[in-house]
Amino acid sequence: MLLGCIGDDFTGSSDLANTLVKGGMATTQYCGIPSQDAHPDVEAGVVALKTRSVPVGDAVAQSLQALAWLQKQGCRQFFFKYCSTFDSTKAGNIGPVAEALIEALGAKRVIVCPAFPGAGRTIYQGHLFVGDRLLNESGMEAHPLTPMTDPDIRRWLQHQTGLSVGLVAFPDVRRGAEAIAEALRRQNAAGHALAVVDALQDEDLFAIGRAAADLPLITGGSGVALGLPENFRRQGLIGNRIVTWEGIEGPGAVFSGSCSRATRGQVAHYRRDHPALEINADALMAGEMTVAKAAGWLIENLAAEPLVFSSAEPEAVGRAQEKYGLDVLAHKIEAFFAELAAESRRLGVGRLVSAGGETSGAVVQGLACEALQVGPEIDPGVPMLRVGGQDFGLALKSGNFGGEDFFTKALRMLERAGQ
Repeated sequence: MLLGCIGDDFTGSSDLANTLVKGGMATTQYCGIPSQDAHPDVEAGVVALKTRSVPVGDAVAQSLQALAWLQKQGCRQFFFKYCSTFDSTKAGNIGPVAEALIEALGAKRVIVCPAFPGAGRTIYQGHLFVGDRLLNESGMEAHPLTPMTDPDIRRWLQHQTGLSVGLVAFPDVRRGAEAIAEALRRQNAAGHALAVVDALQDEDLFAIGRAAADLPLITGGSGVALGLPENFRRQGLIGNRIVTWEGIEGPGAVFSGSCSRATRGQVAHYRRDHPALEINADALMAGEMTVAKAAGWLIENLAAEPLVFSSAEPEAVGRAQEKYGLDVLAHKIEAFFAELAAESRRLGVGRLVSAGGETSGAVVQGLACEALQVGPEIDPGVPMLRVGGQDFGLALKSGNFGGEDFFTKALRMLERAGQ
């Protein structure tokens, strides 16, 4: 294995795996820390963790365990993947995990770059934009777990770490890889172990990737990984793998737990033509909605590719969190989707689309799969995934990813063979 990656959630990890596969690297996504060594043909391994919103100590410990496993596989470079909207609170977890990895690897000149222009995330003068809006005006300010109220990534990250955070600004980025590398050296000489790097388009990300060729650790969204495969190809270490997909038959279903604007729009669009079951917080907490009841509903509607969702408006989510407690409610919803995922597989579901990072993490844990084979891309940042070589397909979608018709598109693509 050449490139070892640690993702802080499952949808983001599949996003990164998708980027590496498109770059021609033989890539496997692991669901948690594997119990055995990787297959020798794997060039890039992505260890997907569920550490975005867990206690800081747990996030650091799990990330270091993942690092140790990847080091055992012989990786030459490491990547810490977090969301392109930098999902974290002022107390963590991005800064503490990055700091722990820096110490473990003895890394210097560490890039911080959540940019993903293909999904509308860009960075200018250290400020993160979503489309034409600053991050704190994009809807992320109302995120139920990690509300982002400041678009200045330097300032937000500095809340989380004792390491100094600098900036490689756009004029240096536009001048290309050598200028970026020199700017990183200047930032390090000025005492900045971490440097936020501006990026407005994919061309910038390819240049950043080339500038990072000799760095032991890179952190960011999947976009900054665009240029990494070519670094290994220039060294003659990889070829150019082409991924194909064998279509999966069997019933399809959609689970959605994201409350993002994009996902709520996708839910509204999909339920016009498909049966939908809403998981109301009050009914779930009172025991009126159970996995057995939802599974019975799935059986009745399985032929129509049903949707089970808890994607409420932010105001309703806030009221429920205040009533039951954020952690208690989140755990209850995630446990529900984990159990329902396991039950849906027993019912014969062969294609499952999951929306939302926390929901997707729960779904994968419920399916109890250790590794996912990465297939072609559905939409930017979302690949098709096959569970351990079996006839079961997944699409794990971050909340704000995908077009309005994503659910239907994903189910159709999982069903068809192709490249």
